[in-house]
Amino acid sequence: MTVGHLGTVHVVGKTYEGGVPLAEVVRSGFVEGVHRGSVVVLDSTGAPLAAAGDVTSPIFPRSSNKPMQAVGMLRAGLSLTESADLAIVAASHAGEEFHLARVSALLVKAGLDENALHCPPELPVGDQARIAVLRAGGGPTRIQMNCSGKHAGMLLTCRSAGWQWDGYWRVDHPLQRLLRDTIEEYTGEEAVAVGVDGCGAPVLSASLTGLATAYLRLVVVDGDTEAGMVAGAMRAHPEVVGGTQADDTRLMRGVPGLLAKIGAEGVIAAALPGVGAVALKIDDGASRARMPVLVSALRRLGVDAPVLTEFAEIPIFGANLPVGATRPLW
Repeated sequence: MTVGHLGTVHVVGKTYEGGVPLAEVVRSGFVEGVHRGSVVVLDSTGAPLAAAGDVTSPIFPRSSNKPMQAVGMLRAGLSLTESADLAIVAASHAGEEFHLARVSALLVKAGLDENALHCPPELPVGDQARIAVLRAGGGPTRIQMNCSGKHAGMLLTCRSAGWQWDGYWRVDHPLQRLLRDTIEEYTGEEAVAVGVDGCGAPVLSASLTGLATAYLRLVVVDGDTEAGMVAGAMRAHPEVVGGTQADDTRLMRGVPGLLAKIGAEGVIAAALPGVGAVALKIDDGASRARMPVLVSALRRLGVDAPVLTEFAEIPIFGANLPVGATRPLW
């Protein structure tokens, strides 16, 4: 493999081969589209229970890596008094007021302001929060970017560890080297590709099997460990992890004990202690196909809850009336 000018590793050899049809889009009884992807289901021991597509080649899990990154930050000395603050560090938040307040508090604790964040200025990803900002005459800011909690956590970690905080996002920074070690430990795989995520921080590769393995390891540990603290914080404060209407928030609310985290480009991972874990990627990045496939995978583990019925098919509308759905094929 070779390293590019932004610290990106270009993988030579095995690459993601693409998936199989996992969901179909049906409008007025007519199939107008199909979403391809890959999915793996592990049982409570970590053994494969079911799979479709390519689940062994590297992908970028994107924000689904955040729980493991939060574990690494704790190992480096990050100390937080409230578990909801740890949840925001592992979040892809919707930019609601309670999200922004927590990120601001972390920056104050680090003795820094919003300008120290490397993530780009953006509007909130949550529809309601974005509309509220625009109606108030506001615009993009760094703190509204959905990864600002992770970046604030990285800055505070650097302060705690005595590391230079300027450039904390660079792939060769001591913090990023530790986070890479942590992700590789939990996935059980070498991160053969390192890219630049949408927020500007490094994103490390893993296979879907490695990602599901990592989530299973996060939920089977004692609550006093770093992993137990992260998983516990996310499950205790699901609205902080995503937002009032976020898919992973609603899942964790509706399935007690479930740990779930979405990632960009159609990725999601979830695990339930004593039951198993799931990781999937929709090849075209369509979020509408992600949840129906996840529901199908969780049901293969025997998981059932009313919220799964809500996500089993995503309605398609015509003139504001339901005329079809995106539904699983697997």
